[in-house]
Amino acid sequence: MTVDHEHLVSMLTRLKLTAIRDNLDSFLDEAGRQDMTLREALAFLCEREVARKDERRVRMGMSIAKFPAVRTLEDFDFDAQPSVDPHQVRDLATSRWVAHGDNVLLLGPPGVGKTHLAIALGREVVHRGYSVLFTTATGLAADLAKAQAAGRLDDKITQYAKPRLLVIDELGYLPFEVESAHLFFQLVSRRYGRGSLLVTSNKAVGEWGTIFNDPVVATAILDRMLHHSHVITIKGESYRLREKRRSGLLQKAGPAPASPE
Repeated sequence: MTVDHEHLVSMLTRLKLTAIRDNLDSFLDEAGRQDMTLREALAFLCEREVARKDERRVRMGMSIAKFPAVRTLEDFDFDAQPSVDPHQVRDLATSRWVAHGDNVLLLGPPGVGKTHLAIALGREVVHRGYSVLFTTATGLAADLAKAQAAGRLDDKITQYAKPRLLVIDELGYLPFEVESAHLFFQLVSRRYGRGSLLVTSNKAVGEWGTIFNDPVVATAILDRMLHHSHVITIKGESYRLREKRRSGLLQKAGPAPASPE
């Protein structure tokens, strides 16, 4: 049986098997060199096609997620932050918590690696095949307020409720206006039981009343966030301040000078 090359390429295009189509000759040559059986050759071709589709899916997922930078768990310095349990973080990297609809809270002072971990875990979630969206707390609040003013609040909340994981970075650096706090609560309520949240904050959960300018709203938000959640509290010195100190630009704080008598 003679197989016309152009007809084969046409069928592969129709079936959207583009990896096999684009590398057909080299793949067949490789199968021939390894003296593969028909079953082995079919598995080999399917593996290459799946790898191409996975690569494209991950690339698209990363683009949609809008991460502000590339950060990975391999680059995180666990030795510099002994308060972070690497086993717990690596368990979170499996993304089972997203499959179960759990939330993750990363708490600690500025510069200890919360955003790094948030991005790194978010990227792992993308690799696992889930949709992710990254935003800052201030950007989210502004976006919701703008949508409300334009009469498009429900559409905007639906947009933020759609990803399987929503990453909200830097919650607490600036307080919310009361109206913005209510909008944030609506979003958390919409996502509750439907998707996961990963939130970084410089405030302990007991201080969230000051973030939202309303202890009642803060309690309602925490009630939903902390249900089925994983909380990691990071202690220690800021990476940035440590590097400044090492370079001599910042002196370590010493004892306060004695008051004049």
